[in-house]
Amino acid sequence: MTRRPSKHLAPPRPLLSAYPRAAFKADGRWIVQTMPGARAAKRYLCPGCNHPIAPGTPHLVVWPEAPTPGSERAVDDRRHWHRLCWERRP
Repeated sequence: MTRRPSKHLAPPRPLLSAYPRAAFKADGRWIVQTMPGARAAKRYLCPGCNHPIAPGTPHLVVWPEAPTPGSERAVDDRRHWHRLCWERRP
């Protein structure tokens, strides 16, 4: 039996939705991209409220402009947020 390679070793999948934009928060500059409901096929956990984002729910994908310590690429740190949770974040 052969094992599939870890998904964490593969390059990040492109987000084929609206163009990313920059957002400024208290802890720096972030890249924000809209994820339309039609492209949201998986369940995610919003880091703002710790509630799930159900498949088919429009939301935001957010990552820091620069990689965090221990990451080679900033996009490795991307997270899926409810729009309101992101807007309320300081």
